[in-house]
Amino acid sequence: MRTRLERAALAAAMNAALAPTRPRLIVTADDFGLHEAVNEAVERGYREGVLRAASLMVTAPAVADAVARARNSPGLAVGLHLVLADGQAALPPTQIPDLVDAQGRFGSAMARDGVRFFFLPRVRRQLAAEIRAQFEAFAATGLSLDHVNAHKHFHLHPTVLSLLLSIGRDYGLRAVRLPAEPGMGPWLQPWLALMRRRLRRAGVLCNDHVFGIRHSGGMDESALLEVLGHLPEGLSELYLHPAVHGQLTSSMADYRHADELAALLSPRVQRAIAERCLLCHGFGDPAAA
Repeated sequence: MRTRLERAALAAAMNAALAPTRPRLIVTADDFGLHEAVNEAVERGYREGVLRAASLMVTAPAVADAVARARNSPGLAVGLHLVLADGQAALPPTQIPDLVDAQGRFGSAMARDGVRFFFLPRVRRQLAAEIRAQFEAFAATGLSLDHVNAHKHFHLHPTVLSLLLSIGRDYGLRAVRLPAEPGMGPWLQPWLALMRRRLRRAGVLCNDHVFGIRHSGGMDESALLEVLGHLPEGLSELYLHPAVHGQLTSSMADYRHADELAALLSPRVQRAIAERCLLCHGFGDPAAA
């Protein structure tokens, strides 16, 4: 026989299970550490707006400033933004000569590099060493690892994902972004389904939906309000590239960084989130699980 307290607890659990659930949302800033203009926007977006998570580039020029701001922003969920294309490596060029140029920078030929990751064991060994070095650099910050994703979604590549999962276990990996935006082309669906299965099999949490791919660099107030007006059930991640000013890199010359920061601070966006969904503090928030 159950006690009265046990019966009450069971009834409460059943009611919670049967009650309509609100969509859950994580709002993330990518490229944390790229520039002090990005770091300032992340701090403002968290303190004054709806930003609750950031993905840290551990090899970027302003990473020390980003870590300092993160430590002064308790509650900001910080994850690792792996850089394996169009950015700086953690290891010196002599250790990963097949991955980077003489200055230690990855190129932007992702299709070519993806083929080499898959077919060349020598390149895979260097890739594994670099991924581990970036995990190690994140661990050295002392920040709690909320999630992992990759610059330009390179973790969609099966070899990168395999290494991310196997190496990440040593560093407390618990969540990975699934770059699945509603309405994406059918040719991507098999890759996304495979990725979802592999993450679940590994016991790694992932989002159900993502928003920010189609309007990358242009996630302004109207774009955010449109997303929030049609937010699907489940866990969604909305990611942006905010900064207090633009012209940060040549590859993001057309990004409207300041407009994205303004969207994070928008009272209309804040009201829409309060009315329509549950805002989570990263993947580590119990509500996100």
